[in-house]
Amino acid sequence: MPSDRASLGLKIAAFAGLLFLHLPILLIFVYAFTTEDRTYQWPPPGLTLKWFGVTWNRPDVWEALTLSLKVAAISTALALVLGTLCAAAVSRARFFGRETVSLLVILPIALPGIITGIALRSAFNLGGIPFSTLTIILGHATFCIVVVYNNAVARFRRISGPMLEASADLGANGFQTFRYIVLPNIGTALLAGGMLAFALSFDEVIVTTFTAGQQATLPIWMLEELVRPRQRPVTNVVAMMVVLVTFLPILGAYYLTRGGSETAGGGK
Repeated sequence: MPSDRASLGLKIAAFAGLLFLHLPILLIFVYAFTTEDRTYQWPPPGLTLKWFGVTWNRPDVWEALTLSLKVAAISTALALVLGTLCAAAVSRARFFGRETVSLLVILPIALPGIITGIALRSAFNLGGIPFSTLTIILGHATFCIVVVYNNAVARFRRISGPMLEASADLGANGFQTFRYIVLPNIGTALLAGGMLAFALSFDEVIVTTFTAGQQATLPIWMLEELVRPRQRPVTNVVAMMVVLVTFLPILGAYYLTRGGSETAGGGK
């Protein structure tokens, strides 16, 4: 009889793959505690907590963090509204070109980020829109909508049509049907989509580079610090923060939707 146990070679390959993926992240954590402030010397000559205090007192870090949180929150809110409306229209209605509309909605996340960034920058220039926080939010919303849409449309398709008809037959209006029937069924999918959208927006670099003015989100700040290093371990402390801020929503989205396939589109 065939064994259900994995072979030794497969276990080694799996371990090597995990090590390849996660060892660089572990190095970031280690270098956040190093006493060396100019080079990535291995092994670190010593360990210290002073860089956490230095990071805490850097106003440029707080400005970049505040901007990133603001952009991610507003982009996610826009995506939840527009993505849910698109998903409802595509999944519940029958009209000419429905599949084309669905393709156009998910296209921004399928295109390379640099193409999306160039397209948005050209559009803003043609429209005479100055580059600001607003243009960053609009740029992030293009792919955040896709994440919410993919999560919501999968859940909408699982809602029984007769259930909605029964609600109407019992005298419920559209808002009541949405509140008591639709929302409880799609709530976890929307929450998962919102978490993924927030995480993707928070660490976005390419689209931000093309749509920002003089502002610097946290990932852009980190990129500039690596090019012009000042107190190199501060960048690693901030990187630890970014890992935590993006990892927790993704983990939450995974647990909310692990029974289904509605986390599609999270690979931006």
